[in-house]
Amino acid sequence: MKRLPLQKSTLAIFAVIIPLLALFIYVALRSGPLAPVPVVLATVENKAVSPALFGIGTVEARYTYKIGPTFAGRVQRLDVHVGDRVKAGQVLGEMDPVNLDQLIRAQDAARQRAMAQLDEAEARRTYAQTQAKRYKELLTARSTSEETVITKQQELQVAEAGLNAAREELARIRAEGEALVAQRD
Repeated sequence: MKRLPLQKSTLAIFAVIIPLLALFIYVALRSGPLAPVPVVLATVENKAVSPALFGIGTVEARYTYKIGPTFAGRVQRLDVHVGDRVKAGQVLGEMDPVNLDQLIRAQDAARQRAMAQLDEAEARRTYAQTQAKRYKELLTARSTSEETVITKQQELQVAEAGLNAAREELARIRAEGEALVAQRD
């Protein structure tokens, strides 16, 4: 068999490719994924471990609460200062209730309005009772329909519910007024 002579261009290609391939293999083995991992050796010693943490940041409370007075007044006494530790239920300060008399007068006016509403609800109930009784008697005389009697009985129930609501509102307003008087005294 006869050997083909290598041409100059083929030799030039081999001359360029072989060094590039060698360079690629060298780089892959030294600094690529196949590179050796540097290892630090140390002797085992028995020492105390002290945990330490260092960082720059902001410390924030888990819960924050906005506190303040529920009515206008002047600060009479302040028991704590900024940065003091407080416990649940601890009194932070005391307010001087400047406008408590005004609130009591407003509460008296609200009580009078509630009493007027109670009187009105009682009058509505009395009227509804009279109407329900009257239409029941008319039904026995066959002068009205049963549907009208049922409607009048429902109106009576609505009037009684309104009366109960007016009583509860008056009781609530009285309790608030008594609380204000107790605060003032």
